[in-house]
Amino acid sequence: MSFGALSPNAIRALNKGAKLGGFAHDTGEGSISAYHREFGGDIIWEIGSGYFGCRNDNGTFSDEKFLAQVGDPQIKMVEIKLSQGAKPGHGGVLPGAKVTAEIAATRGVPIGQDCVSPASHSEFSSPLELMKFIARLRKLSRGKPVGFKLCVGQPWEFFGIAKAMIETGIYPDFIVVDGSEGGTGAAPVEFTDHVGMPLREGLRFVHNTLVGINKRAEIAVGASGKIISGYDIIRAIALGADWCNSARGFMFALGCIQSRSCHTDKCPTGVATQDSARQRALVVPDKAERVFAFHKNTMESLAELIGAAGMMHPNQITPDYLMCRDATGKAISMGVELANIKPGSLLGGVNSFNEKDFPREYGLYWNRASVDKFGLK
Repeated sequence: MSFGALSPNAIRALNKGAKLGGFAHDTGEGSISAYHREFGGDIIWEIGSGYFGCRNDNGTFSDEKFLAQVGDPQIKMVEIKLSQGAKPGHGGVLPGAKVTAEIAATRGVPIGQDCVSPASHSEFSSPLELMKFIARLRKLSRGKPVGFKLCVGQPWEFFGIAKAMIETGIYPDFIVVDGSEGGTGAAPVEFTDHVGMPLREGLRFVHNTLVGINKRAEIAVGASGKIISGYDIIRAIALGADWCNSARGFMFALGCIQSRSCHTDKCPTGVATQDSARQRALVVPDKAERVFAFHKNTMESLAELIGAAGMMHPNQITPDYLMCRDATGKAISMGVELANIKPGSLLGGVNSFNEKDFPREYGLYWNRASVDKFGLK
Protein backbone atom coordinates (compact mmCIF):
# COMPACT_ATOMS: atom_id res chain seq x y z
CA MET A 1 0.00 0.00 0.00
CA SER A 2 2.44 2.59 -1.30
CA PHE A 3 2.58 6.34 -0.97
CA GLY A 4 1.77 7.48 -4.47
CA ALA A 5 -0.88 4.86 -4.98
CA LEU A 6 -2.33 6.09 -1.66
CA SER A 7 -2.74 9.70 -0.62
CA PRO A 8 -0.73 11.41 2.13
CA ASN A 9 -3.78 11.38 4.39
CA ALA A 10 -4.28 7.66 3.84
CA ILE A 11 -0.67 6.95 4.80
CA ARG A 12 -0.96 9.20 7.86
CA ALA A 13 -4.14 7.44 9.02
CA LEU A 14 -2.68 3.98 8.50
CA ASN A 15 0.49 4.76 10.41
CA LYS A 16 -1.28 6.52 13.24
CA GLY A 17 -3.68 3.57 13.52
CA ALA A 18 -0.73 1.18 13.60
CA LYS A 19 0.87 3.25 16.36
CA LEU A 20 -2.35 3.24 18.39
CA GLY A 21 -2.81 -0.49 17.96
CA GLY A 22 0.81 -1.61 18.34
CA PHE A 23 0.97 -3.35 14.98
CA ALA A 24 3.23 -2.81 11.96
CA HIS A 25 2.70 -0.78 8.79
CA ASP A 26 4.16 -2.18 5.55
CA THR A 27 5.23 0.63 3.23
CA GLY A 28 4.47 -1.12 -0.04
CA GLU A 29 7.18 -0.72 -2.65
CA GLY A 30 6.83 3.06 -2.94
CA SER A 31 9.42 3.75 -0.22
CA ILE A 32 9.19 5.66 3.05
CA SER A 33 7.65 9.11 3.03
CA ALA A 34 7.45 11.80 5.68
CA TYR A 35 3.85 10.67 6.22
CA HIS A 36 5.00 7.20 7.27
CA ARG A 37 7.21 8.83 9.90
CA GLU A 38 4.80 11.46 11.20
CA PHE A 39 3.19 9.37 13.95
CA GLY A 40 6.01 6.92 14.66
CA GLY A 41 4.26 3.63 13.92
CA ASP A 42 6.48 0.60 13.29
CA ILE A 43 7.47 0.22 9.64
CA ILE A 44 8.29 -2.75 7.45
CA TRP A 45 10.23 -1.32 4.52
CA GLU A 46 9.30 -3.12 1.34
CA ILE A 47 11.83 -2.91 -1.48
CA GLY A 48 10.60 -3.86 -4.94
CA SER A 49 12.29 -4.14 -8.31
CA GLY A 50 12.31 -0.35 -8.73
CA TYR A 51 14.38 0.06 -5.52
CA PHE A 52 12.42 3.20 -4.67
CA GLY A 53 14.06 5.22 -1.93
CA CYS A 54 17.35 3.38 -2.39
CA ARG A 55 18.06 3.62 -6.11
CA ASN A 56 20.63 5.18 -8.38
CA ASP A 57 19.51 7.39 -11.26
CA ASN A 58 19.70 4.41 -13.62
CA GLY A 59 17.32 2.38 -11.43
CA THR A 60 19.91 0.09 -9.83
CA PHE A 61 20.20 -0.45 -6.09
CA SER A 62 22.20 2.11 -4.10
CA ASP A 63 23.99 0.96 -0.95
CA GLU A 64 24.48 4.57 0.16
CA LYS A 65 20.81 5.56 -0.16
CA PHE A 66 19.71 2.36 1.54
CA LEU A 67 22.08 3.08 4.43
CA ALA A 68 20.76 6.62 4.74
CA GLN A 69 17.26 5.29 5.48
CA VAL A 70 17.52 1.87 7.07
CA GLY A 71 19.11 3.12 10.31
CA ASP A 72 15.85 4.82 11.30
CA PRO A 73 14.68 2.98 14.46
CA GLN A 74 11.11 3.17 13.17
CA ILE A 75 12.09 0.63 10.47
CA LYS A 76 11.86 -2.81 12.06
CA MET A 77 12.27 -5.15 9.06
CA VAL A 78 13.28 -5.05 5.38
CA GLU A 79 11.20 -6.99 2.87
CA ILE A 80 12.37 -7.72 -0.68
CA LYS A 81 9.36 -7.99 -2.98
CA LEU A 82 9.83 -10.70 -5.60
CA SER A 83 6.20 -10.69 -6.69
CA GLN A 84 2.72 -9.88 -5.45
CA GLY A 85 -0.54 -11.74 -5.53
CA ALA A 86 -2.53 -10.26 -8.36
CA LYS A 87 0.29 -9.90 -10.86
CA PRO A 88 3.34 -12.07 -10.15
CA GLY A 89 6.10 -11.59 -12.69
CA HIS A 90 4.45 -8.54 -14.22
CA GLY A 91 5.79 -5.36 -12.65
CA GLY A 92 3.74 -2.19 -12.40
CA VAL A 93 3.34 1.47 -13.28
CA LEU A 94 2.39 4.55 -11.28
CA PRO A 95 1.04 6.90 -13.98
CA GLY A 96 3.04 10.08 -14.54
CA ALA A 97 0.02 12.21 -13.67
CA LYS A 98 0.25 10.93 -10.08
CA VAL A 99 4.04 11.40 -9.76
CA THR A 100 4.12 14.73 -7.94
CA ALA A 101 7.31 16.45 -6.79
CA GLU A 102 6.78 14.92 -3.36
CA ILE A 103 6.36 11.38 -4.68
CA ALA A 104 9.31 11.84 -7.04
CA ALA A 105 11.53 12.88 -4.12
CA THR A 106 10.33 9.96 -1.98
CA ARG A 107 10.93 7.38 -4.68
CA GLY A 108 13.94 8.96 -6.38
CA VAL A 109 12.33 9.24 -9.82
CA PRO A 110 11.62 12.12 -12.27
CA ILE A 111 8.58 14.32 -11.65
CA GLY A 112 5.58 13.74 -13.92
CA GLN A 113 6.96 10.65 -15.65
CA ASP A 114 5.52 7.14 -15.43
CA CYS A 115 7.13 5.39 -12.47
CA VAL A 116 7.89 1.85 -13.58
CA SER A 117 8.45 -1.19 -11.37
CA PRO A 118 10.24 -3.66 -13.66
CA ALA A 119 9.05 -7.25 -13.87
CA SER A 120 12.37 -8.49 -12.48
CA HIS A 121 15.16 -7.30 -10.18
CA SER A 122 18.44 -5.99 -11.57
CA GLU A 123 20.46 -6.96 -8.44
CA PHE A 124 19.85 -10.69 -8.75
CA SER A 125 18.64 -13.17 -11.37
CA SER A 126 18.99 -16.50 -9.57
CA PRO A 127 18.26 -18.04 -6.17
CA LEU A 128 21.97 -17.93 -5.28
CA GLU A 129 22.16 -14.21 -6.08
CA LEU A 130 18.98 -13.59 -4.06
CA MET A 131 20.60 -15.15 -1.00
CA LYS A 132 23.67 -12.97 -1.44
CA PHE A 133 21.45 -9.87 -1.74
CA ILE A 134 19.70 -10.82 1.50
CA ALA A 135 23.07 -11.11 3.24
CA ARG A 136 24.10 -7.76 1.77
CA LEU A 137 21.00 -5.97 3.08
CA ARG A 138 21.34 -7.61 6.48
CA LYS A 139 24.93 -6.38 6.77
CA LEU A 140 24.05 -2.87 5.58
CA SER A 141 21.14 -2.66 8.03
CA ARG A 142 23.37 -3.87 10.87
CA GLY A 143 21.40 -7.02 11.53
CA LYS A 144 17.80 -5.95 11.06
CA PRO A 145 15.54 -8.82 9.95
CA VAL A 146 15.58 -9.22 6.16
CA GLY A 147 13.22 -11.43 4.19
CA PHE A 148 11.26 -11.59 0.99
CA LYS A 149 7.69 -11.66 -0.26
CA LEU A 150 6.36 -13.68 -3.16
CA CYS A 151 3.33 -15.21 -4.74
CA VAL A 152 4.45 -18.77 -5.50
CA GLY A 153 4.52 -19.59 -9.19
CA GLN A 154 6.05 -22.90 -10.21
CA PRO A 155 6.91 -25.08 -7.18
CA TRP A 156 10.41 -25.88 -8.45
CA GLU A 157 11.27 -22.16 -8.43
CA PHE A 158 10.73 -21.98 -4.69
CA PHE A 159 12.57 -25.28 -4.27
CA GLY A 160 15.45 -23.61 -6.10
CA ILE A 161 15.45 -20.88 -3.45
CA ALA A 162 15.43 -23.55 -0.72
CA LYS A 163 18.41 -25.29 -2.37
CA ALA A 164 20.23 -21.95 -2.54
CA MET A 165 19.67 -21.45 1.19
CA ILE A 166 21.29 -24.81 1.89
CA GLU A 167 24.19 -24.24 -0.52
CA THR A 168 25.08 -20.74 0.71
CA GLY A 169 24.18 -21.14 4.37
CA ILE A 170 22.30 -17.83 4.05
CA TYR A 171 18.70 -17.86 5.25
CA PRO A 172 16.06 -15.12 5.26
CA ASP A 173 14.64 -14.11 8.60
CA PHE A 174 11.11 -14.30 7.20
CA ILE A 175 9.11 -15.10 4.08
CA VAL A 176 5.76 -13.49 3.26
CA VAL A 177 3.52 -15.63 1.06
CA ASP A 178 1.01 -13.69 -1.02
CA GLY A 179 -1.94 -15.42 -2.62
CA SER A 180 -3.00 -15.00 -6.23
CA GLU A 181 -6.38 -13.79 -4.96
CA GLY A 182 -4.76 -10.80 -3.21
CA GLY A 183 -2.77 -7.85 -4.45
CA THR A 184 -3.59 -4.87 -6.58
CA GLY A 185 -6.76 -4.10 -8.49
CA ALA A 186 -4.52 -2.72 -11.24
CA ALA A 187 -3.54 -6.21 -12.42
CA PRO A 188 -4.43 -7.46 -15.91
CA VAL A 189 -7.52 -9.67 -15.74
CA GLU A 190 -5.67 -12.68 -17.17
CA PHE A 191 -3.13 -12.44 -14.34
CA THR A 192 -5.79 -12.02 -11.67
CA ASP A 193 -7.68 -15.05 -12.93
CA HIS A 194 -4.93 -17.47 -13.89
CA VAL A 195 -1.40 -16.64 -12.67
CA GLY A 196 0.13 -17.60 -9.31
CA MET A 197 -0.85 -19.99 -6.51
CA PRO A 198 -3.81 -19.22 -4.25
CA LEU A 199 -2.79 -18.46 -0.68
CA ARG A 200 -3.85 -21.78 0.81
CA GLU A 201 -1.72 -23.83 -1.59
CA GLY A 202 1.24 -21.43 -1.65
CA LEU A 203 1.39 -21.01 2.11
CA ARG A 204 1.27 -24.75 2.79
CA PHE A 205 3.91 -25.39 0.14
CA VAL A 206 6.32 -22.84 1.63
CA HIS A 207 5.69 -24.17 5.14
CA ASN A 208 6.34 -27.76 4.01
CA THR A 209 9.51 -26.79 2.15
CA LEU A 210 10.97 -25.16 5.26
CA VAL A 211 10.01 -28.21 7.33
CA GLY A 212 11.69 -30.40 4.72
CA ILE A 213 15.00 -28.52 5.04
CA ASN A 214 14.78 -28.33 8.87
CA LYS A 215 14.52 -24.53 8.91
CA ARG A 216 10.87 -23.95 9.77
CA ALA A 217 11.60 -22.96 13.37
CA GLU A 218 14.21 -20.41 12.28
CA ILE A 219 12.33 -18.69 9.43
CA ALA A 220 9.09 -16.88 10.21
CA VAL A 221 6.28 -17.07 7.65
CA GLY A 222 3.75 -14.31 6.99
CA ALA A 223 0.59 -14.63 4.90
CA SER A 224 -1.37 -12.16 2.80
CA GLY A 225 -4.18 -12.48 0.29
CA LYS A 226 -7.75 -11.40 1.13
CA ILE A 227 -7.21 -11.86 4.87
CA ILE A 228 -9.80 -9.76 6.65
CA SER A 229 -11.61 -11.67 9.42
CA GLY A 230 -10.54 -13.49 12.55
CA TYR A 231 -11.33 -16.81 10.90
CA ASP A 232 -9.17 -15.89 7.88
CA ILE A 233 -6.28 -15.50 10.32
CA ILE A 234 -7.01 -18.83 12.02
CA ARG A 235 -7.06 -20.65 8.68
CA ALA A 236 -3.75 -19.06 7.62
CA ILE A 237 -2.11 -20.04 10.92
CA ALA A 238 -3.40 -23.61 10.56
CA LEU A 239 -1.79 -23.76 7.12
CA GLY A 240 1.57 -22.59 8.46
CA ALA A 241 1.59 -18.80 8.97
CA ASP A 242 3.15 -17.07 11.96
CA TRP A 243 1.46 -13.76 11.24
CA CYS A 244 -0.93 -12.22 8.73
CA ASN A 245 -0.95 -9.06 6.62
CA SER A 246 -4.12 -7.32 5.51
CA ALA A 247 -4.43 -4.59 2.91
CA ARG A 248 -8.02 -4.79 1.71
CA GLY A 249 -9.54 -4.68 5.19
CA PHE A 250 -7.61 -1.57 6.14
CA MET A 251 -8.50 0.07 2.81
CA PHE A 252 -12.15 -0.36 3.74
CA ALA A 253 -11.42 1.04 7.19
CA LEU A 254 -9.99 4.14 5.49
CA GLY A 255 -13.22 4.59 3.54
CA CYS A 256 -12.51 2.85 0.21
CA ILE A 257 -15.77 2.16 -1.65
CA GLN A 258 -14.16 0.30 -4.56
CA SER A 259 -15.09 2.97 -7.09
CA ARG A 260 -12.35 1.58 -9.36
CA SER A 261 -11.04 5.05 -10.11
CA CYS A 262 -7.61 4.69 -8.48
CA HIS A 263 -5.72 5.15 -11.75
CA THR A 264 -7.62 8.36 -12.62
CA ASP A 265 -6.46 10.33 -9.53
CA LYS A 266 -10.14 11.05 -8.85
CA CYS A 267 -10.79 8.76 -5.89
CA PRO A 268 -14.03 10.09 -4.33
CA THR A 269 -13.05 9.20 -0.76
CA GLY A 270 -9.50 10.60 -0.72
CA VAL A 271 -7.82 7.21 -0.31
CA ALA A 272 -6.07 6.82 -3.68
CA THR A 273 -5.52 10.33 -4.99
CA GLN A 274 -2.87 13.03 -4.94
CA ASP A 275 -5.51 15.74 -5.55
CA SER A 276 -5.33 17.94 -2.45
CA ALA A 277 -9.02 18.84 -2.66
CA ARG A 278 -10.12 15.22 -2.86
CA GLN A 279 -7.78 14.23 -0.01
CA ARG A 280 -9.80 16.41 2.32
CA ALA A 281 -12.49 13.73 2.29
CA LEU A 282 -10.17 11.57 4.39
CA VAL A 283 -9.96 13.08 7.88
CA VAL A 284 -6.83 11.61 9.47
CA PRO A 285 -7.84 11.57 13.19
CA ASP A 286 -11.17 9.94 12.34
CA LYS A 287 -9.78 7.34 9.92
CA ALA A 288 -6.82 6.51 12.18
CA GLU A 289 -9.30 5.56 14.89
CA ARG A 290 -11.14 3.37 12.37
CA VAL A 291 -7.89 1.66 11.35
CA PHE A 292 -7.14 1.05 15.02
CA ALA A 293 -10.69 -0.19 15.69
CA PHE A 294 -10.66 -2.56 12.72
CA HIS A 295 -7.47 -4.20 14.00
CA LYS A 296 -8.69 -4.28 17.61
CA ASN A 297 -12.07 -5.81 16.76
CA THR A 298 -10.53 -8.36 14.40
CA MET A 299 -8.15 -9.46 17.16
CA GLU A 300 -11.07 -9.73 19.57
CA SER A 301 -12.92 -11.91 17.06
CA LEU A 302 -9.82 -14.08 16.73
CA ALA A 303 -9.57 -14.39 20.53
CA GLU A 304 -13.23 -15.42 20.81
CA LEU A 305 -12.77 -18.15 18.20
CA ILE A 306 -9.60 -19.40 19.90
CA GLY A 307 -11.34 -19.49 23.27
CA ALA A 308 -14.41 -21.25 21.88
CA ALA A 309 -12.14 -24.00 20.56
CA GLY A 310 -10.62 -24.46 24.01
CA MET A 311 -7.24 -22.95 23.21
CA MET A 312 -5.24 -20.24 24.97
CA HIS A 313 -3.13 -18.89 22.09
CA PRO A 314 -3.21 -18.85 18.26
CA ASN A 315 0.04 -20.83 18.15
CA GLN A 316 -1.95 -23.84 19.35
CA ILE A 317 -3.99 -23.96 16.12
CA THR A 318 -3.36 -26.99 13.95
CA PRO A 319 -5.09 -28.14 10.74
CA ASP A 320 -6.96 -30.74 12.81
CA TYR A 321 -9.16 -27.99 14.23
CA LEU A 322 -10.49 -27.03 10.79
CA MET A 323 -12.83 -28.91 8.47
CA CYS A 324 -12.89 -29.05 4.68
CA ARG A 325 -14.53 -31.17 1.99
CA ASP A 326 -12.80 -33.88 0.01
CA ALA A 327 -13.33 -34.64 -3.67
CA THR A 328 -16.59 -36.48 -2.90
CA GLY A 329 -17.99 -33.58 -0.87
CA LYS A 330 -17.53 -35.32 2.47
CA ALA A 331 -16.54 -33.11 5.41
CA ILE A 332 -13.17 -34.19 6.80
CA SER A 333 -10.42 -32.79 9.00
CA MET A 334 -8.07 -30.45 7.17
CA GLY A 335 -5.23 -32.27 8.89
CA VAL A 336 -6.07 -35.36 6.84
CA GLU A 337 -6.46 -33.52 3.54
CA LEU A 338 -3.36 -31.29 3.67
CA ALA A 339 -0.01 -32.31 2.24
CA ASN A 340 2.49 -33.03 5.01
CA ILE A 341 6.23 -33.59 5.03
CA LYS A 342 8.68 -35.28 7.38
CA PRO A 343 11.18 -32.85 8.97
CA GLY A 344 14.50 -32.83 7.14
CA SER A 345 13.28 -35.19 4.43
CA LEU A 346 14.43 -32.93 1.58
CA LEU A 347 17.99 -32.71 2.84
CA GLY A 348 18.93 -36.20 1.71
CA GLY A 349 17.75 -35.69 -1.85
CA VAL A 350 14.82 -37.48 -3.42
CA ASN A 351 16.40 -40.41 -5.23
CA SER A 352 15.36 -42.78 -2.47
CA PHE A 353 12.37 -40.87 -1.18
CA ASN A 354 9.57 -42.55 0.73
CA GLU A 355 6.01 -41.46 0.04
CA LYS A 356 5.50 -41.38 3.79
CA ASP A 357 8.15 -38.65 4.03
CA PHE A 358 6.66 -36.16 1.55
CA PRO A 359 4.16 -36.01 -1.34
CA ARG A 360 5.16 -37.80 -4.54
CA GLU A 361 5.17 -34.63 -6.66
CA TYR A 362 7.78 -33.03 -4.39
CA GLY A 363 10.37 -35.44 -5.76
CA LEU A 364 9.67 -34.21 -9.30
CA TYR A 365 9.79 -30.55 -8.26
CA TRP A 366 13.01 -30.93 -6.24
CA ASN A 367 14.86 -32.57 -9.13
CA ARG A 368 13.74 -29.79 -11.48
CA ALA A 369 14.89 -27.00 -9.16
CA SER A 370 17.95 -24.91 -10.06
CA VAL A 371 19.99 -22.56 -7.87
CA ASP A 372 21.46 -20.83 -10.93
CA LYS A 373 18.22 -19.47 -12.38
CA PHE A 374 14.55 -19.06 -11.59
CA GLY A 375 13.14 -21.85 -13.70
CA LEU A 376 13.87 -25.40 -14.77
CA LYS A 377 17.35 -26.91 -14.77
